[in-house]
Amino acid sequence: MTTPRPGLRERKKQATREALREAALRLAVEHGPDRVRVEDIAEAAGVSPRTYNNYFASREQAIVSAVTADREARIAAAVAARPAEVRLADAVTEAVVAQYTNTGEREQKALLLITAQTALRDAFLEAAAGIEPPLTAVLAERLADAEAHTARVLAASVAAAVRIALEGWLRPVQSAETAERHTAAGLVLPSGSLPDRLRAALAPLAPAFDAAEQHTRP
Repeated sequence: MTTPRPGLRERKKQATREALREAALRLAVEHGPDRVRVEDIAEAAGVSPRTYNNYFASREQAIVSAVTADREARIAAAVAARPAEVRLADAVTEAVVAQYTNTGEREQKALLLITAQTALRDAFLEAAAGIEPPLTAVLAERLADAEAHTARVLAASVAAAVRIALEGWLRPVQSAETAERHTAAGLVLPSGSLPDRLRAALAPLAPAFDAAEQHTRP
């Protein structure tokens, strides 16, 4: 699947989005998410608050975007890059696991913020829905699904499964003492292995992927 190089206007929009999410994360780390205003993020990125609102609906969305930026496109690209003989269910699962677990120091700092505030956790979970559009396009091409009905259902199911895995990961089992100590701060400590949770959530979709692939074979 060949992706055309974006034009000048699109590159400028991408640069603005990048500047906004980087400013949002930096200010949130420096001052705490509750002390960051949309106006502060816009000023730090060198744009107006009105321009900010063209890209993000809230400060939480901008902060979370620093972690989730382009993840959806990378998942789709990873699936598209897999050889045709690789089982589609496996290609999707490995692409999701790789993109959700290969995080650097920058992403780890953002995740610490996200786990400490309910509004950020909600925005982080909602971001999983972004998987659907780019993955639909890749699956439609792989499955020769001209109307993209099957591809969309499968992609939407993947997005839902990822959200379920993340919800479980961010709902740890804590001792009464630990829970009492952290309740006031709203701190959530991720529990279990995220790769394992993602694989378990995606596993029930494998028969649907297999059936869709079988339908395309002569």
